[in-house]
Amino acid sequence: MRQYFILFIFGLLITFSSCRTDFDTVASSGDLKFSKDTVYLDTVFKNIGSSTYQLKVYNKSKDDISIPVIQLKNGLNSKYRMTVDGMAGTNGKIFKDVTLLAKDSLYIFIETTADITDANPADFLYTDQIQFDSGTNLQEVALVTLVQDAVFLYPKQNPDGTKEKIKIDGKDVDGFYLNENDAVNGNELLFTKQKPYVIYGYAGVPESKTVTFEAGARVFFHSNSGLYIDNQASLQINGTASSTDKLENEVIFEGDRLESLYDDIPGQWNSVIFANGSKNHSINHLTLKNAITGLNIKSPDNTTTIQIKNTQIYNCAEYGILAQNAHINGENIVINYAGLAGLSCVYGGNYIFTHCTFNNNWQGSSQFAVNLSNSLAGATPETNPLTQATFNNCIIYGSASNEFNLNKNTNTAFVYQLNNCLLKFSTTSNPDYQFKTDVAHYNQIILNENPKFLNVSKNKFNIDNTSAAFAKGNPAYIIPLDIIGATRTSPPDLGAYQSAAFPK
Repeated sequence: MRQYFILFIFGLLITFSSCRTDFDTVASSGDLKFSKDTVYLDTVFKNIGSSTYQLKVYNKSKDDISIPVIQLKNGLNSKYRMTVDGMAGTNGKIFKDVTLLAKDSLYIFIETTADITDANPADFLYTDQIQFDSGTNLQEVALVTLVQDAVFLYPKQNPDGTKEKIKIDGKDVDGFYLNENDAVNGNELLFTKQKPYVIYGYAGVPESKTVTFEAGARVFFHSNSGLYIDNQASLQINGTASSTDKLENEVIFEGDRLESLYDDIPGQWNSVIFANGSKNHSINHLTLKNAITGLNIKSPDNTTTIQIKNTQIYNCAEYGILAQNAHINGENIVINYAGLAGLSCVYGGNYIFTHCTFNNNWQGSSQFAVNLSNSLAGATPETNPLTQATFNNCIIYGSASNEFNLNKNTNTAFVYQLNNCLLKFSTTSNPDYQFKTDVAHYNQIILNENPKFLNVSKNKFNIDNTSAAFAKGNPAYIIPLDIIGATRTSPPDLGAYQSAAFPK
């Protein structure tokens, strides 16, 4: 009896299988649908691979179809490459007889590596099309990539096959020293706006040399890269005010991933490091973003003041500015989003900041906009006098309850003063934070009132006349022009921006 039952089930399976039609396909008829009609692969540097971009292809019909060919129009010569539903095809360029089930979809992933010579010389665009089928059934999706020419700076390879290195804090790191007479690049100590620069590893400024960045220079740092200013060397950043959102006259330091996805991702590159003994630094109109630590100032010769003016630092994984026993005069500085602190002045030093906006909207609970200390952490903390830390007409704000932190060691001096500042800090009985009664350290403090920044998430710290910072500055500390070159009136507003109609 059992064997008859098994034969019966087997017969049913054969019957149902013979009735199925979903193993059969029909030829495609040019009715595919696409998630987009053009895939923009953003901007790439010449010969540097792009990110991977996605296209979704839909079969809206009730039939399983076979697409005779999916291919790049330029065929095997195309600088694009694809996978189609995980298949590599012929060199990632040509795919034959691709099945797409009824009411289903497939994914195409696209990448490119193009040279500037591949692009249209008129607009530097490299283009191609993904073709589906042919003849009257032909459908196409355009591919577009902007290819930028650039100056590439990187460690050379030694004769023994190892990579060139330089010493930072006594450790060998991948890096090289900029050469003012390089056989290929010419004077590498002068960065102009003619082409962007892409740096791999640490670019070092040799002892007693000066590196200069002209207005409009663009510098892109690869992962684990940075700029190192050696002993007795100097940094001069000579940006000027810009008239558009393109920041055409700013000097810009950022990571080398150009896709919009990476616009605001912290930690894409390391830092600008000032070695102990480096000197005569001047920074004007610098925009720095997406580093681990933006400016890392390691106990330089504090008889030399580092001038930092009209500078924006955003989205740093640890610090916007980390200064150890430094001597800084800062004007019109804006810092936002830092994992530990926007501005951290440790191991003493001498600091004056005027008309600066220190904000920290990092998504956490232990970060600060400003941190001051006269010691270095350790089992036995090292101390050094904080001879001055003065903040005039500044805003110190953010998303945490307390955005201002004092870490005092009583074994050495700790001198600080805030004059006419807007400050966010929850109430406390700690005698160091008596903002209304401690006149030796705090003068005309506006506590926990909203500065009403234009758009913190987009790093727009403009204010208008409804802001608590409006016209609250002391004219004795006025910087005549704000960070974008607008004229300050008297009494001035607090922070780096003078109030005006918000930009569109």
